[in-house]
Amino acid sequence: MTTPQNIATDTVLAAGPILGTVGVSGLTLCTGLVLVLGWRGAKRVKMDRDKSGGLGIVFGTLAVAAGGLWSDLAKGVSEIPASVVQGGIFGDIGLGAVALSLSALTFLPDWKKTVAPGLLGISAGVTYGMAGGLWGLCSMFVLKIGASLGAM
Repeated sequence: MTTPQNIATDTVLAAGPILGTVGVSGLTLCTGLVLVLGWRGAKRVKMDRDKSGGLGIVFGTLAVAAGGLWSDLAKGVSEIPASVVQGGIFGDIGLGAVALSLSALTFLPDWKKTVAPGLLGISAGVTYGMAGGLWGLCSMFVLKIGASLGAM
């Protein structure tokens, strides 16, 4: 028989000893907040092009893993740049090439503002998981780290 005391004990044990119940959605929220605060120019978050792109990739990957509204938001951001690259003008381009192109667009141009590389990074992070292969391995690596942090 399950008692309220057993349920409470199971919940505390599942929460983890260090960070409590963070989970992938909580990590996605925190990553998104750091990204937006960096874009807004918070003094404690020094954001440059590479940090914005990297955090965008992590946010996009975690958002797809979190599912729900997070996944819808990241996939919505991802649709426009991915459709431009894969739109048919350039021929039959696979998702691996789209992921590579989005990564190049994220890190190679000399962006004056940090929002564009962050949004392109989100799009790249979403595309990595869909492309499979090496891209999928990188995506799974980020998800494993997120799951490990969420279990702490």
